[in-house]
Amino acid sequence: MKPHVLRYWEQEFTQLKPVKRRGNRRYYQQHDVIIARDIRMLLYEQGFTIQGARLQLRDKGRVLASLPVASAADSLASIRTELEAIAQRLE
Repeated sequence: MKPHVLRYWEQEFTQLKPVKRRGNRRYYQQHDVIIARDIRMLLYEQGFTIQGARLQLRDKGRVLASLPVASAADSLASIRTELEAIAQRLE
């Protein structure tokens, strides 16, 4: 992704907050990369507007925050199983 796109997204999406160090260099941590990928998917693949993507990310955060830890782990495990099944079909 181009740096100017990421800088714009930092202004538009409050969830995307890379660490800034000396010389205003941005360091993206794992959660920042995941959020950037989610934003890219929402905007480019699913065709959401900036406002729509903002709402989707906010709702996603609420859903994950409201799930108990065990439930979230179960959900992630079931998603992984589904993805592995899809990958096998594609091979």
